[in-house]
Amino acid sequence: MTTGSLRPSPVPTPPASKAAALERVHTPIPITVAHRAEYAALRGAAGALRGLGVRGASAVGARIGGLGYSPLRIRRGVAEEQIAKAFPEYTADRVSDVARRSYEHLGRTAMETAILPSQSRGGIVELFEQVDGWNIVEERLARGNGLMLVSGHVGNWELGGAYLAARGLPVSVVARHMANPLVDRYLTSTRERNGLDVIHDEVAVRRVPRALRAGRAVAFLVDQAAIGLASTWVPFFGRLAKTPRGPAVFALRLDTPVVFAGVSRLPGGGFGFSFEAIDVPRTGVLDDDVDAIVARYTHVLESFVRKTPEQYLWQHRRWKHLPPPERAGRRTPA
Repeated sequence: MTTGSLRPSPVPTPPASKAAALERVHTPIPITVAHRAEYAALRGAAGALRGLGVRGASAVGARIGGLGYSPLRIRRGVAEEQIAKAFPEYTADRVSDVARRSYEHLGRTAMETAILPSQSRGGIVELFEQVDGWNIVEERLARGNGLMLVSGHVGNWELGGAYLAARGLPVSVVARHMANPLVDRYLTSTRERNGLDVIHDEVAVRRVPRALRAGRAVAFLVDQAAIGLASTWVPFFGRLAKTPRGPAVFALRLDTPVVFAGVSRLPGGGFGFSFEAIDVPRTGVLDDDVDAIVARYTHVLESFVRKTPEQYLWQHRRWKHLPPPERAGRRTPA
């Protein structure tokens, strides 16, 4: 979350009127009593944990997240099934252990994120004990065409965004709206207070090119597909998964470099951040080039998840969508 020495002419961007036509309109969701209760619980937890610091909040979050695995069993079957299929060599006990720890990790991530507004930028930077490849970010951004940062729901992705801003990187993040409008507004304001420019996906067609042309980094999470979001089908843990193609399209159209950015939770309680350049092939066949780029950054994400599978969001139905027949037998370059 590169190109060779020759810089080919970028594919023209759509005219403003066409880009606007491609954007989806976000319809406000009516606020319910359940939404208010969930939001009150979140704000209450954030207030209560603020004095504990990130590591103390993380420990409490692990206990809360563990309840989702047992006794509540929230999407436990989904998580265990996906882990078993992704790692067929795992025993049943190993699958259960990874699933349980993924719930604890999700709880940690939620509570760490909830108290981020109370942390200073210096404090956020200090949480990261190991950073590999920062020079890649600086060199690619210095080319003047912006930077596409791609990642997935692994480690604490929200803390990763806050770290980028705390380091002084001009960064925008593309985000989907959450089901609870109150929580959605709170999370958006949290990101903005941490120095991030939030671009919701329904306006990404217009705002992402503008951010890249201004020399900003734009971060995408590329492991969730949604209705209305331009996607393609690439292998992920041996199965075709519907994957957003936006970062690849923007990279080709604007001659923007792509870098994978992955956050990992370290054994001592700190965090690591690693960056890896993604090749951007240009054969002149746009759809094939897009598929190749998407396959490459998805492959890097898979490799990253394999190192710490307990830190991945297995509760999301990653393979919910089935590929059309014409794609089922087609191999995508990796």
